[in-house]
Amino acid sequence: MSNEGLAFIVFTVGMLALMGIGMNMAMALVLTGAGMAWVLEFWDTQLLAQNLVAGVDSFPLLAVPFFILAGELMNAGGISQRIISMAQAWVGHIRGGLGFVAIGAAVLMASMSGSALADTAALATILLPMMRQQGYPMATSAGLIASGGIIAPIIPPSMPFIIYGVTTNTSISLLFLSGIVPGLIMGVGLIAAWKWVLRDLDLPQGTPLPMRERVTATFKAFWALLMPIIIIGGMKTGVFTPTEAAVVAAFYALIVSLFIHREMKWVQVHDVLVRASKTTAIVMFLCAGAQVASYMITLADLPNVLTGWLGPLVDSPKLLMLVMMLVLVVIGTALDLTPTILIFAPVMLPIAVKAGIDPVYFGLMFVLNGAIGLITPPVGTVLNVVAGVGRMSMHQVIKGVNPFLITYTVILLLFVLFPQIVTAPVAWMR
Repeated sequence: MSNEGLAFIVFTVGMLALMGIGMNMAMALVLTGAGMAWVLEFWDTQLLAQNLVAGVDSFPLLAVPFFILAGELMNAGGISQRIISMAQAWVGHIRGGLGFVAIGAAVLMASMSGSALADTAALATILLPMMRQQGYPMATSAGLIASGGIIAPIIPPSMPFIIYGVTTNTSISLLFLSGIVPGLIMGVGLIAAWKWVLRDLDLPQGTPLPMRERVTATFKAFWALLMPIIIIGGMKTGVFTPTEAAVVAAFYALIVSLFIHREMKWVQVHDVLVRASKTTAIVMFLCAGAQVASYMITLADLPNVLTGWLGPLVDSPKLLMLVMMLVLVVIGTALDLTPTILIFAPVMLPIAVKAGIDPVYFGLMFVLNGAIGLITPPVGTVLNVVAGVGRMSMHQVIKGVNPFLITYTVILLLFVLFPQIVTAPVAWMR
């Protein structure tokens, strides 16, 4: 067996084994990359160290810690709460209204933080107790909130798009534009799925709030609603780059939280920074470890090996996309979104480009598939967040998420069959 074939075995078996014993994903990537270097007779500790540094030495990646910080500030400073209160004022009175509140708030919050975990935690913390109190079925409610949370990686600003763009050298601005329409379609799909679920539920119907109170709730959310306009508008007009937009978002959230809403005190800033730093450290360590594995994957020529396997499908782009999406669905059941991007995007994108598939469209599909993996058992990171916040068993949440998981699968298939749904709006907005 050639060294390249042996390296492939080391990569696949090593990753599965290390994941099986519960090792930290970043460490698993580093150790797997080191094993491949040994097999390829390319062992050099200095080279490994250089790749670890190169994995995080990127200006666009600076956006990640600032968007994470912006999400933490939103939750601590009452911005998320005001978005949810506004949605509740307008649609909370209708039958199943809290479900529609969750969907509307998820879409609005997605346009501010770009983090599925942060948005899901905020929605679950505020809405699940209210749903429990009003007699909503908790399994279905938790599944809906988890499904709404994964809109965040799709609607800009999106941290997964930033990581994907850096990893594959794809335009982050175009990736952001590509996510607007699909993200809204995901929201519409959730509304349709929730209406379908409501047929079998006996839920109370409230009294509509007076228009004065609705307007008051909207006015209170004014500064929160202004945030996505500033971020997306600034990037669209070229006032600032996606990286600079992250800094603007964090600074804006800080000012609003401290001086306008006044729900956060200076003493709380330290705790917010600590939480954001911990999350950033996890993401950046993943990027560093993935660079080691990615470098060795390139040396072992594994992309060309995969191209050889999928070669017969290159002449049929839609069939190739369907096959790659199915592969990513399987991967998404075991891997989180970030490591999936870091490991497989650089391998799969060249095959897609060779088949004539638009790289921005492929990036959107890749991230969307990975986001769906966040609510796919057995790993389902977002499912774990909702289960933890709602003090529910993982089995309950998995059962409740199924109708919405089916909806997202249909949407994914729709985008495979009709890529113009993604590419046409991007071309128009450019």
